[in-house]
Amino acid sequence: MKNLLLIAYLDIRESLRSRWFYVYAVVFGGLMGLFFITGITDSVVMGFTGLSRLLLVFIEVTIIILPIFILITTVKSISADRESNILEYMLSFPVSLRDYYWGKFLGRFVTVFVPVIAALVLGIGWGVLKGATIPWEMVLLYSALIFSLCIVFLGIAFFISTTVKSHDMALGVAFLTWIVLLAFIDVALIGLMMQNRISDGVIIAIAMLNPMEAFRIGAIALFDPELTVIGPVAYYLLDTLGHTALMLYAVFYPILLGVFFALWGYRLFRRKDLL
Repeated sequence: MKNLLLIAYLDIRESLRSRWFYVYAVVFGGLMGLFFITGITDSVVMGFTGLSRLLLVFIEVTIIILPIFILITTVKSISADRESNILEYMLSFPVSLRDYYWGKFLGRFVTVFVPVIAALVLGIGWGVLKGATIPWEMVLLYSALIFSLCIVFLGIAFFISTTVKSHDMALGVAFLTWIVLLAFIDVALIGLMMQNRISDGVIIAIAMLNPMEAFRIGAIALFDPELTVIGPVAYYLLDTLGHTALMLYAVFYPILLGVFFALWGYRLFRRKDLL
């Protein structure tokens, strides 16, 4: 356990020396500051105002930026160490593969999760100073959704990093994964639905297997429990799962999927030629 925490600490220190971490932190912190300057908390859209309005906009930004930042910055965790011979150097010490892999995972989780939560806390602090009512249940659920989104894309990124030896190839696969999850799946499913080749229930089930879609639906359900903004699909989801089960699915499914990919990546890491 000591070696695992040491590897995590070293990974955090390495991230703090990298420019990507400060760009990542400035993006979320700067966006939160921009929201304050533009007066989003004072605007009213579809009945949302104050911190609820701020969280609504922040979610829209998070679902686009957070996954690609995690994928691009994390896929090089192991592949870059392998190419630069850092992995060979690290394994020359009495450090097990388990400690190295999960230490890197823990360290990277801290560096991608803390800036987003810090920006969220900044927004809450601003709301307190402004005398706004804090929707604590919404804040806690949104924090859980961010946690699950970080876990799933960290798991996918570590799986890619252990599968692909080339750093450049890992970046390409990571970007392709983000594009597929963000856009191509929805476009393909809409095409299938228009052609009526597959039943609507199957199409919706496939769409909900997309962790970004699960996050999106869970985020919408925070502000719109009836899911009126997504149209007739809302009736199927709410009749099949219900609001509570839908929120539990949106939080726990990405976590389980991320853990699955992380464990799969660890299994490959132990069995493949490390160098």
